[in-house]
Amino acid sequence: MATKTKTNKKEKNTSEQFKVKGEEVLTKIKGLIKEGNVRRIIIKNEKGKTMMEIPVTFAVVGAVFAPMLAAVGALAALLTNVTIEVERK
Repeated sequence: MATKTKTNKKEKNTSEQFKVKGEEVLTKIKGLIKEGNVRRIIIKNEKGKTMMEIPVTFAVVGAVFAPMLAAVGALAALLTNVTIEVERK
C-alpha cells in the first residue's frame, strides 16, 4: 500500500510511504533503488520510530549498497510490520 504524503514544489520532491511485512522489506528496497529517482529511504517500525535511513545517490554503486542491504535484511528479520518512507525527486 503506497501513500503519497507531501510534495515540495520548490525542489519537486515527493514522499511516499509503503507498509510491508518484515520478509518483504529487502525486496521492496532493492526495487526502489533500481527505480533510480529515489533520494532517501527511511525504515520505521510499527510505532513510527526510525530504525534506518539510507541516502541514495547516483554516485553510489552496487558494491556500496551490499553492506546496507545486509543490514536491512537483518533488521527485517527482527521486525514484523515496517513502514518504508521514500523521498523522490
